Amino acid sequence: MSRDMPRFSVVVAGREDDRPPTEALAVARLADQLGYRHLWVGESGPTWDGFALATAIGQVTNQIAMTIGPLPVSLRDPATIIRAAASVAVLSARPIGIAVGTSSTRIVEGIHDRPRTRPATVLAETSQVLARSLHESDDQELRAHGFRRRLPPPDGGLTVAAFGERAIAVAARYADWMLLDLVSPEQVAGLRCKLDAAARAAGTRPPRLAAWLPVAVDPDEGAYTQILGSIAGYLTVRGYADMFTQAGYGHAVHLAHTGADRDQLIQALPQEAAHDVGLVGDLTTVRARSQAYHQAGLDEIAILPATRSDHHGQRTLGALASPHAP
Repeated sequence: MSRDMPRFSVVVAGREDDRPPTEALAVARLADQLGYRHLWVGESGPTWDGFALATAIGQVTNQIAMTIGPLPVSLRDPATIIRAAASVAVLSARPIGIAVGTSSTRIVEGIHDRPRTRPATVLAETSQVLARSLHESDDQELRAHGFRRRLPPPDGGLTVAAFGERAIAVAARYADWMLLDLVSPEQVAGLRCKLDAAARAAGTRPPRLAAWLPVAVDPDEGAYTQILGSIAGYLTVRGYADMFTQAGYGHAVHLAHTGADRDQLIQALPQEAAHDVGLVGDLTTVRARSQAYHQAGLDEIAILPATRSDHHGQRTLGALASPHAP
């Protein structure tokens, strides 16, 4: 791959939409067959448990490494996360990484009915424990309580999903990767600067930077509808709401806060919104956009392929897996 381009990976079950849930397995299988080296396995709101899905993916793929999450730290304790990831690593015989984040009130309280209190503090505490556990084969704390680790820790590294200042500081201190979602190249550049500054303050090496982005090569109306639907789910999320308002989509943000449904929000969003936070267009356009993200500081683009009218993302994933593509 050219140094002027980021690495490509693939996302499955990254967001809730109207696609069949088991499509995640087909997309993962295709990514593996096409030679992608890294797969992000999301939890997908109320549908998929990330660890269960990753275990199933391990049975239908041959070599692709996986990172599971971001897992909401308000819902899973570090010991549970490590045990589950280690289990998937052994059962799939694959490198397994862990991604954590604070998620949102909509997910934590709306779906799970659990309190989302002190999220930044819990993220820091969880990340610290995970970072230590991932690099220690002999867990002294477990042994002090009469237990011993039977499975080796997963070896795919720690990712922290971050957007705000405190989460970025956590990523800089403890993570191998920092993960963004639905961002423009301009935002990547600003967040890259913040991450590097936080790493300098912490005396650490800056983590690599990845972003989940909606991608469609040669999109049609179905692709735009799917991508705009994924954007609609973020219009009421703190930080993202401000971002989309500043980008000129304040009307859609207002509708979302007043309870408009997904179809209404899709109608309120112009197709330009998909171009603002994704890679959408012909292959030449996608190449150029990828380069812009890389120059802004992105090391990896995690492709969330539009699949509504592109069967399992074959057109998009095939084009970007080609040796002639970036």
